[in-house]
Formats: sequence, C-alpha cells, structure tokens
Amino acid sequence: MNILLCIGLPVAGIVLGWTIRWLYARFQLSASEQRAERVKQDAIKEAEAQKKEILLEAKDQLIRERNQQERENRERRSELQRFERRLILKEETLDKRVITLDEQEKVFENREKQISTKEDELETQEKRYIQELERISGLTAPEAKNLIIQNLENEARHDAQVLLNKVEQEAQLSSEKKARDILVATIQRIATETTSDITVATVSLPSDEMKGRIIGREGRNIRTLETLTGVDIIIDDTPEAVVISCFDPVRKEIAKVSLERLITDGRIHPARIEEIVQKVTREIQHKIYEEGEKVLFDLGIHNMNQDGVRALGRLYFRTSYGQNVLMHSKEVAVIAGMIASEIGANKELAKRAAVLHDIGKGAESDSDLNHAEVGMDMVRKMGEDPKVINAVGSHHNDVEPCCIEAIIVQIADAISAARPGARRETMDNYVKRLENLEGIAENFEGVEKAYAIQAGRELRVLVNNEKIPDGDVKELARSIAKQIENDLKYPGRIKITMIRETRIVEYAR
Repeated sequence: MNILLCIGLPVAGIVLGWTIRWLYARFQLSASEQRAERVKQDAIKEAEAQKKEILLEAKDQLIRERNQQERENRERRSELQRFERRLILKEETLDKRVITLDEQEKVFENREKQISTKEDELETQEKRYIQELERISGLTAPEAKNLIIQNLENEARHDAQVLLNKVEQEAQLSSEKKARDILVATIQRIATETTSDITVATVSLPSDEMKGRIIGREGRNIRTLETLTGVDIIIDDTPEAVVISCFDPVRKEIAKVSLERLITDGRIHPARIEEIVQKVTREIQHKIYEEGEKVLFDLGIHNMNQDGVRALGRLYFRTSYGQNVLMHSKEVAVIAGMIASEIGANKELAKRAAVLHDIGKGAESDSDLNHAEVGMDMVRKMGEDPKVINAVGSHHNDVEPCCIEAIIVQIADAISAARPGARRETMDNYVKRLENLEGIAENFEGVEKAYAIQAGRELRVLVNNEKIPDGDVKELARSIAKQIENDLKYPGRIKITMIRETRIVEYAR
C-alpha cells in the first residue's frame, strides 16, 4: 500500500503539471492570436489612411500641373498673337516699300532714257569736234595721241634724270661725310690689346746639363717628345735654351708646356713624357674651348655650335702678321656691331658673322682652299644663317656679298688689320713685297711708273697716253691684277688705280 502510494503520487503530480502547462500554452496561443488580429486591423487602417493621403496628394499635383499647363498655353497664345501682329506690320511695311520702289524704278527709267539721249548727242558732238580738230591740225586722232604720249614721256624722262642727278650728288656728299663719321666714331670707341706670336718658341733650361737629359739615351727622349707632339725640337749651342719649331701653334704650345713641366719635374723618360703630353693635350683642348666661350660671352653671342666654339678657340694660338687671330676676330665683331648700330643694320648678325669670319684659320684639316672658303664650309656645317655664311666667304671677296652685313664685316676686318700696331712685318719682307708689287706693274708695256702706297694695299699705275688708248686701260688693269694674284701672297686685297692723262707744256717767251 505504501508502495502504491509512493508511486501514484509522483505520477499524479506529473499529470497535473502537464495539464497545467497545456492549459497555459493554450492561453498564450489565444492571447497571441488576439494581438496578431489587432496588429492586422491596425495595419489595414494605416494602409487605408496612407492610400487616402496619396490620392489627395496626387489630386493636388494633378491640379497644379493642370494650372501650370493652362498658364503656359495662355502665354504661348499671347506670344503667337504678338508675333502675328508683328508679321502683319512687316507685311504692311513691305507693301509700302514695294510701292515706293516701283515709283523710284519708273523715275530711274525716265532718267536713264534722258541720259542715253544725252550720251548719243555728246557722242555725235565729240565725233564732229574730232573731225574738226583733225582737219585743223592735219593729224589723225591716233597720231595726235602718240605725239602727246611721246612728249609726256620725254618730259618725264628729263625730269627724272634731273632729279636722279640731284639725288646722286646729295647722296654722294652726305654718304662720304656719314661714312667718315661712323668709322671715326667706331675706331675711337674701341681699344684692344695686340698679341705677337711667332712659329718658334724658346724654353729656358736651368743648366746646359738638362739638354742631355732631354735628348736621352740614344736620343729616345727627344724622339718620343717629337713623335707625340709633332714638332721639331732644336738643341744647339744656345746656352740654357731649347727651341721648339712648328707651323701648328696648338702643337707648339703643347710641346712647350710639356717640356717645361718635364724640366720642372726632373723625371724625363718615354713613359713620363707620354703621360705629361697626354695631360697637357687635355688641358690645352679645354683651354681652347674656354677661350672660345670667353670671347662669345664677352660679345654676347649665344647658341653657338660646340664645334664652332672649339674652332674659334683654336684661333687663340694662331697669329697673322703678329696679330692674334682670336683677338682680331673679337675686335672685328665689336667694330662690326658698332657700324651696324650706326647705319641701322642687323647688329647681332653682323657681330656673329664678324667673329666667325676667320674661323677657317683654325681648321684642323689640310685643304687647298683658302681660309675664307674653308670657314664658309665650316659655318655651313654648323647650321648658321645663310647671311653669316656669305659674310664669312666674302670677307676677302672670294664670293659676292649678298647683304649689307657682309660689307660691314669687310670694312671692320680692314679697320682691325690696318690700324697702327695691329700687325707687324719685318722690314726686309715689307720692302721686298712692295718692290715686287711695283715691279709686276712696270713690266707691262705702256706703264711708265707704278707706286705702292698705303702699306701695299693700293697700287697706282701711271700709263703712257700715247701707247695705251682709253679703251685698253681697263683691260691693262685687269691683267696687272691677275698677274699680282698669281705671283704674290698678301693679306686682304690690293686696289689698283690706273692714271692716264694728257699733259701739254708750252712756254711763253
């Protein structure tokens, strides 16, 4: 009994708990269904309210758009009405203009008929007048016309010739004065130093014992130095001195500097000689470029080709009759720039052409052409202006000058070379050159006497008027010039002046 009671009580508790749980679950489910129904009803009500709101907004929008459309339609109708009124006014105006034009056209037609009638009358009268004039003058109309034209042409030519002669005389007087003023002002404003170099350089020695070290065992040192530099080293009885001879001033300078450094260093052997020569060669090449750049900087010339700068710098070691060619080129550029400024020519072009005019003297290649032709080829390869090329080639009249700047370069070159102290020449060579110049002219038949003046830049030839007629003087001058070109070497050009005169002397006793 106790056992059954113990078992029944728990079972009854379990059944009772399950029943209570089930009833609670049913209650919760019923409550959830009621809440869901309320939410559903609320959602339906809210949706209907939003629907009504949307419909109201749509109606309002529709009304606003309809009102806007009506306003736009009213405005368009008004604009169309205004446009229609303007068209009507224009049409009325055009109609009035058409009527006016028709009236003017009738007036013009009447005037045209009147003018045509008057033209016919005038033409008839003109023919009658021409016939009467032909009868009175005895000339036809074409003959009279030609006669008048010929008279007018003769008068015009006469007036033009008178005016031309007057202008030529005035130009000649003013041009000579202006040219003198320009040249004097230019020469007064420039002053440059002159440098004199020769083809032989002397190197001083600390003692005569150094000559043996320079020569070396079996002459290997001096042979190495001569081979590397391309010069002739003369070691003679001159005390404490060695002479270096070379026509190339750059090689001469390299040899001189190299020998001086070897003497200072004291180590003289082929390997050391080769090392020093290479180092000095690089320094000289660098100096060449620096000298070219320096001159261009001083002159204010830019955008020069590197090969041109180097060729220009080589002129630093080149002389002409004792005048340093680079300084001469710089001086010519300054003079050319001043002259160009005075006469209104291209100053920069004149300076550029002037500084390059002797660049052919610094050419590293041997050629049969003269320095002007070589220089012209060089500046052409450098891409210079055609006027610069022409000025370089024509500064000794090897080609015809094509511009005023080329003439300016010729003038500036002559001024720089001819001024006192610019160039030097030994007295014997100078006298011999003038004697040869006079002798060439005196060898021609009909020449009585020849005089070389202006340091050999002009030759005045006196001609026998009985042997040489006027017509042959020009040919004789050309023959003398040709002979001088073939037989003599000279800088610049030589002017030949032929003088033929008839001189009659009579005495009154």
